[in-house]
Amino acid sequence: MKLRLQTICLLALLLAVSCAPKQVVEVEPPAQTTPLSTDQQLLADADALFAKQDFNAALTQYRQYVEKYPNGPGVDLALVRMGTANMRLGNYDTARKLFDRVLSDRPKSPFHTDAKIGILDLFYLEGKYTEVIQLSSVILEEAQTGDQIARTYIILGDTYLEMQSPEDAVYFYTMAAQESTALQEQVVAEKLKTAIEQLQPSEIESLLGYVEEAFPRSHLMFQLGVKYAQEGRYEQAHKALSGFLAAFPQHELSAQAKVLRDEISEKTFYYRTTIGCLLPLSGRYQAYGLRALKGIELALSQFNSRPELQPIHLIVKDTGSEPDRVVSAMEALLAEKVAAIIGPLIGAEYAASLAQENGIPIITITQKEKITEIGDNVFRNFLTPEMQVKRLVNFASETLAIQSFAILYPEEKYGATFMNLFWDEVVQNGGRVVGVESYDPAHTDFADSIKKLVGLYYDVPPELEPIVRPRSENDGLESEGRGEGETLLESQRREEEGPEAIVDFEAIFIPDAPTKAGLIVPQLAFYDVEDVYLLGTNLWHHPKLIEMARDYVQGAIMPDGFFSGSRSVRIRNFVDFFESTYGEKPGFIEATTFDTATMLFDIVSRPEVGTRTAIREQLLAIRDYPGVTGSTSFDETGDALKQLSLLQIEGSRFVELE
Repeated sequence: MKLRLQTICLLALLLAVSCAPKQVVEVEPPAQTTPLSTDQQLLADADALFAKQDFNAALTQYRQYVEKYPNGPGVDLALVRMGTANMRLGNYDTARKLFDRVLSDRPKSPFHTDAKIGILDLFYLEGKYTEVIQLSSVILEEAQTGDQIARTYIILGDTYLEMQSPEDAVYFYTMAAQESTALQEQVVAEKLKTAIEQLQPSEIESLLGYVEEAFPRSHLMFQLGVKYAQEGRYEQAHKALSGFLAAFPQHELSAQAKVLRDEISEKTFYYRTTIGCLLPLSGRYQAYGLRALKGIELALSQFNSRPELQPIHLIVKDTGSEPDRVVSAMEALLAEKVAAIIGPLIGAEYAASLAQENGIPIITITQKEKITEIGDNVFRNFLTPEMQVKRLVNFASETLAIQSFAILYPEEKYGATFMNLFWDEVVQNGGRVVGVESYDPAHTDFADSIKKLVGLYYDVPPELEPIVRPRSENDGLESEGRGEGETLLESQRREEEGPEAIVDFEAIFIPDAPTKAGLIVPQLAFYDVEDVYLLGTNLWHHPKLIEMARDYVQGAIMPDGFFSGSRSVRIRNFVDFFESTYGEKPGFIEATTFDTATMLFDIVSRPEVGTRTAIREQLLAIRDYPGVTGSTSFDETGDALKQLSLLQIEGSRFVELE
């Protein structure tokens, strides 16, 4: 419970007050054996009007009584009720004067506490919540009746509800319920229900730790189940509602709790060893879907070959290449009551939203931005631009000690994304980006962009030309345009070749496809951009790059999520297994789905994992899973964290850097 300091002090006082014996004044109305006197009748009429909340008429009667009988036995009560009536009519200043009159002019009045409660009520209505908390501690020390204590607690509860602290409000309403009269019970009950509805699950759990009274405990337990269901935490909701029904089978909310629990049971039932799979097995992305399926099927074959484990049942649905197909395929898996889902590659946001809505863990295979932000059931195990840039820049900065970088990128989404990420990562690592240029991805001539990058595109202003020595009378081979010690032939050659390129960077990053990079890199060399590190993305891991620009891309470095030529025993075994099954080498997609499926199959087969929530929690708990796509963990958002491989071109092949 998060309380302000003054609240903590108040709670300490309340504990002391509740433990001290109270002198309860019981007033029994006298039997009416004789007719009321005139003053008694006037006061009784005023009380009747006050009880009916006819405050204007009641004020008239009370005022007559006080004026006619200034020393009458009912004056103190009349003044307090006049203050209350004015307060209810919105006449706060008048009300305060009447309460103060009781406190100052009637020092022996038994209604001092009631007058203070009236002022307490005024503080609340005026929004003076600090004053409410301070004065309530005084009132509770001197209160003599349960009615006075209950009224004070009610105002405190109202105050904390206005202060957006429903947990504190529930506490004080509960205290009020213990002291309330029959007339107050219904009011307190409604206030308690209102406050409980505003609680968060963690606050309800906290209150259930010490609230033992049937009311409000019953409402707290019911509301906890409702809140969990609203948040999609269906297993917890089912447990909370079952606990409520067991403890309070005859409660007024029992029927509603049973209906909600049955709905949750239907919604959350699943076959614990049945896994769904969404892949594009038709349409323009069919090739990728079939590759992904091979990795999953290989993992399934390997897992189901272990006789000690219950076999996994895989249900595969074709998403095609359209959003509508993704949604219908996802709905089909929901009807199959699968435990979790792998995929999709295309339209992941549609599937992820439905999975989150239905509380089903889903591991997407996509680069879609912010996909895991859809909800806590959405995971991603794929190679992202962020992963690549972080691995590449960290290696260049820490291992190669490179401090200055240039970026040459295609002016489209892929290039711009990598350019921005790379630039940010360089700065974060303490390096400098000294040049950035874009190019039209539709072009094949990149001369202008390269010239701009190395200072050859724009003419040098005359005032920036180097100052040269004037012609010497004794040296016929010198001219005004030659540099010191330069022959006429050398000067002519310099003028023909033009100015030198300004290569003030140690590495250049080019985020583009191998066919485009294969055209760009030789042109860099033509403009004297040599002896710098060439950095690319995973797209560079393709034989086409070496085929097009072998001599110019030697030593080029790129990250990738999987390298079939790795020296790792684990990867070699996987590659051999894949080749023996399909007659071809696996790529990154096959390796990624193999790892994803293996992780998920292992989790759902664990005896302690009996709910989808437990599957989600086990996925989040994965740390450094030794997969063929590298060591894998999931962060708190459900995104994969991987240590990517770094590859370098050496001759006609790619080699893995240590």
